[in-house]
Amino acid sequence: MLKKFFVITSGFTCLSLLGVGSYGIADKMNHHHNHHNHSHKSIEIPTGQAVPSVDLVVYKDTKKGWNLQAKVTNFKFAPENVNKDDKPGEGHGHLYINGKKITRIYSSWYYLASLPPGKNKVTIRLNANKHNPLAHNGKLIEDTEMIEVPLKE
Repeated sequence: MLKKFFVITSGFTCLSLLGVGSYGIADKMNHHHNHHNHSHKSIEIPTGQAVPSVDLVVYKDTKKGWNLQAKVTNFKFAPENVNKDDKPGEGHGHLYINGKKITRIYSSWYYLASLPPGKNKVTIRLNANKHNPLAHNGKLIEDTEMIEVPLKE
């Protein structure tokens, strides 16, 4: 019995040292990558450099879900350079649904299989290779569309 108690308390001590708290390892890992708990400093596009832009266009798929198109200018999707040094005009996108980061975007098209019923805010934000969001005149370079999903009857 004492041995089990030692193992359990040792485990809690390790988790406490890791900063896991009461929501568990899986949740801690998810929170680590959630932008609500940490953020990347934005990169301001300097004067004289071409300013990237993104235009999010949403197409209802004929079978199910939505096809998202990120029309970009002055920007190149460069998945081969993710986590490498930032280079002007290249990087990737981050897809947010209702304010929550869902995934990275490495090309101009993305298939979104489902959304919850109601109004959904879908945003694509352009980021440099090291994930810092791009900004111009203090405004993040992103585009948002609202998708209304009817309640199923």
